[in-house]
Amino acid sequence: MYMKQILISRHGNSSVLETIEKPLPKIEDNEVQIDVKAIGINFSDILIRKGLYPNTPELPCVVGYEVSGVVEHVGRNVDKKWVGQSVIALTPLSGYATKVVVAQQYVFPKPECLTFQEAASIPVVYLTAYQLLVVMGGLRKDESILIHNVGGGVGLAALNIALHIGAKTYGTSSPEKHTFLKKYGLHHAIDYRNFDWLQILNEKTHGKGVELVIDPIGGNHWKKSYRALCSTGRLGMFGISTVHGTSRIKRNLQAIKSIVRLPKFGPLSLMNSNKGVFGVNISILWNEIEKISTWMNTLLEGIHEGWLKPHVDCTFSFSKVAEAHDYIENRKNIGKVVLTI
Repeated sequence: MYMKQILISRHGNSSVLETIEKPLPKIEDNEVQIDVKAIGINFSDILIRKGLYPNTPELPCVVGYEVSGVVEHVGRNVDKKWVGQSVIALTPLSGYATKVVVAQQYVFPKPECLTFQEAASIPVVYLTAYQLLVVMGGLRKDESILIHNVGGGVGLAALNIALHIGAKTYGTSSPEKHTFLKKYGLHHAIDYRNFDWLQILNEKTHGKGVELVIDPIGGNHWKKSYRALCSTGRLGMFGISTVHGTSRIKRNLQAIKSIVRLPKFGPLSLMNSNKGVFGVNISILWNEIEKISTWMNTLLEGIHEGWLKPHVDCTFSFSKVAEAHDYIENRKNIGKVVLTI
């Protein structure tokens, strides 16, 4: 039996994505085979394709960290009750496929109230946001948070969680996304393209700053985000999107500049300012399955309780994966972009 996969054989623009057929892998004793219905796309997939991701795998490779679908077969040590169940699965670097085989511990029941597209949009962005805000950021009710790129996948998930916590929310985004974000619940939208976002934030907070900033941009931008913190504030760093460019030369120059401009946070300065910094990269936490499972189950409880509301901006068919990547690269999405089988 065969399946289709989307392969990256060389680094470059979206045209390097190619669809191949290959035999299904053997199901090991603790694994399940899933007939994929929807696949979540993340910005990290694009960075891997361009060779800019910190943990870029060797080529050729298949990317994709999350899918939803129906369990078709299970290994000898897996309960047969999983067969026929609709599920959400974490798929470290294997998700861009019509069928996947993964360890049972990475599989979770799909809430019936979610479509397959909504289900596939949850794991990466919500686990990242949960780690940033709750696990490491310690955000509490009535504290304030600044979410950079609040219209992106992680940004919108972070907004969802922050509003549930009861925090006051500020977010930077392009102005055309403000109407949607305000309807979603964002308290203060900041146009970072036409204004100095730090100046606007200081005006809105009367110079106090915020308790938590989450920043996926990197480079010198982290210094500016650090200045946006009040006493006891925390800066959560989870990406370096500033290295993303339109050409190889431009990307390399941006990467070099970003590294040169990386801030150096010294212990004494942190102590004297009563501030904290931390980093998050969910893609290298897959071996911490007990933690991941606990966080994921908490998030799925949020679905049943009604406060967690994933937003799928748009869907593309499996064969239109290049268009989906271009859509995200051009910053058109609000929330998640999903492939459907």
